[in-house]
Amino acid sequence: MLEGRELMVFYENMLALNNVSIQCGDGKIIGVFGSNSAGKSTLMYTLSGIILDIRKKEEMRGGERISLFGNVLFNGEDISEVKPHVRAKMGIVLCPERRRIFPESSVLENLKIGAYLSTRQEAKDNIEYVLDLFPRLKDHLKRQGGFLSGGEQQMLAIGRALMAKPKMLLLDEPLLGLSPAYQDIVINGTKAIRDSKGISIIVTEQYARPIIPIIDYGYILENGSNVLSGTKEELLDNPDVKSAYFGV
Repeated sequence: MLEGRELMVFYENMLALNNVSIQCGDGKIIGVFGSNSAGKSTLMYTLSGIILDIRKKEEMRGGERISLFGNVLFNGEDISEVKPHVRAKMGIVLCPERRRIFPESSVLENLKIGAYLSTRQEAKDNIEYVLDLFPRLKDHLKRQGGFLSGGEQQMLAIGRALMAKPKMLLLDEPLLGLSPAYQDIVINGTKAIRDSKGISIIVTEQYARPIIPIIDYGYILENGSNVLSGTKEELLDNPDVKSAYFGV
């Protein structure tokens, strides 16, 4: 289980996360919904530990001061100060917003880069799994990532994250900028990852409607605060949530 308890993140004097608590149990898909600047990416950086690297880089260059409060726990262990690469070894892997693949490397090279925690046989097996999950990538193995469509790049980004053998997969706005057809592929792939591998998943999105069918539980963030949480049925029963996040 991955859990964030009373998380607070300040960028100088701006409050990015305000007393946010969230948890994701084994084999669950958790949705986190909110508008731009609601705090979704900051939450994912905090859970994955990347916020620690961002804070260190800002300190080194004399930039904005980042202050962190609260706790992150993984299987009951407090990992609040554990570096992101160590969290990745523990099984917490982030697929960041806007894909961030290596555009000059081929699809196959991108996947192999993600396999730095795997043995050769594990990497081979994982590549086969990714290509079965997203068959479209099979036709582009030697193509540079930068020449893929947005939907194909998102498949590649998720595939690269899977190469690191996650136990907890963090997907930050995977549907951003995708056509409805590619959204369906990514959503179905996300559910298949959980169902076939038992991998727990936290997924953030601005609009909940495409994701809501596959989640077990959801959280609504507004201005850095968790204003509502519940099952998909409970969220759909709230008329304000339906209007703002579900488009109905």
